[in-house]
Amino acid sequence: MLVRRILSGDRAAFARMMRRYNRRLYRLARSVLRDDAEAEDALQDAYLMAYRRLHQFRGDSMLSTWLSRLVMNECLGRVRRDARRSRIVPIGPTPVDMNFDSPVPDHGDTPDQALVRTEIRSLLERKLDELPEAFRTVFVLRCVEELSVEETAACLGIPQATVRSRHFRARSLLRESLAREIDLAERDLFEFAGARCDRIVERVLRHLEG
Repeated sequence: MLVRRILSGDRAAFARMMRRYNRRLYRLARSVLRDDAEAEDALQDAYLMAYRRLHQFRGDSMLSTWLSRLVMNECLGRVRRDARRSRIVPIGPTPVDMNFDSPVPDHGDTPDQALVRTEIRSLLERKLDELPEAFRTVFVLRCVEELSVEETAACLGIPQATVRSRHFRARSLLRESLAREIDLAERDLFEFAGARCDRIVERVLRHLEG
């Protein structure tokens, strides 16, 4: 079992675990924090916490659910700290530089179609950033990561009925702005692979060795 190998001190197993869940957990952090770099930092800190607390994982839930809760706690802690420092809770969208290391996947589009797809994805990301956090996180887990209602409820610690209502409301709000284009763009949101995935793994392992 992967957890047992990590607990035995197998760093390679821990690296495999990070690569397995990197994209989902990054997208979850990004949906809360609305900033690429901040989401990476939060994910790194959550992984370090996971490594230190993995002995507490009893298997009562899925490992991905347990990790998701650690990431959520880390992100919400950062939000609270930022709010205390500024004494102002942001109510509008935060400008974000959407800078992706990976190109948009090739779907056989012409160059013009690929450009349109990229623009739609960027628009959807900006619109998603404008939604309240409760809607953003549910949308990312349900639509982008394609988790079930049950899995999303477990990750966020909320009732399944709440997941359904937030998901419906989030999609309704986004569709008001994006209409048909949302169905084309939603599964490509917040791509996390290649160099960025490697960077997270290397940084966490370097911290552990230090």
